[in-house]
Amino acid sequence: MDAPPTSRRLHCMQCLRPQATCLCGRVVPVPHCTPVLILQHPLEVHHAKGSGRLLHLSLLHSRLETGEQFDEARLAEWLGPDAVLLYPGGGGAPRPSRPGRLVVLDATWRKSRLMCHANPLLARLPRLSLEAPPPSRYTVRRAHAPDQRSTLEATLLALEQLDGPHPSHAGVLAAFDGLQASWQARATGRQ
Repeated sequence: MDAPPTSRRLHCMQCLRPQATCLCGRVVPVPHCTPVLILQHPLEVHHAKGSGRLLHLSLLHSRLETGEQFDEARLAEWLGPDAVLLYPGGGGAPRPSRPGRLVVLDATWRKSRLMCHANPLLARLPRLSLEAPPPSRYTVRRAHAPDQRSTLEATLLALEQLDGPHPSHAGVLAAFDGLQASWQARATGRQ
């Protein structure tokens, strides 16, 4: 169901955030070699502290699809050949030496496990785990384990593993830090 016209005007049509917290001015376009498919859980779409939308707007070769369970034929089309899933642990087929696409789940850990279970194509993908990630910069949402990262952080680290470091990642991380600072200021009433 479409939102009433008044409600749509109060939200940015590109980042889907309220106009007061629009993140479009913070977007830093990032070139990258490996295309990225972001599968976003519906509960993350309007989550104020989510990083998936900023990531999508920042990555020049990304696609964002929202859902919990996807049509298998459409998902297979989006994945293409040689896709790998950014997810800890082994599983799925052997990882190709040069992935054709990086698949990222933008969801809580619990919801990401449910998404894998509900979409057998995802569960069968080879997995890419982060190699010795630096400490997380994500301070506004609670991690349940020290190796957990935001969708944005994890994807940039995975792209560095696949494509090599890129200087524009620093700009995306600075935008992410700025968003977190604004979230914290709003939460404490210091806007």
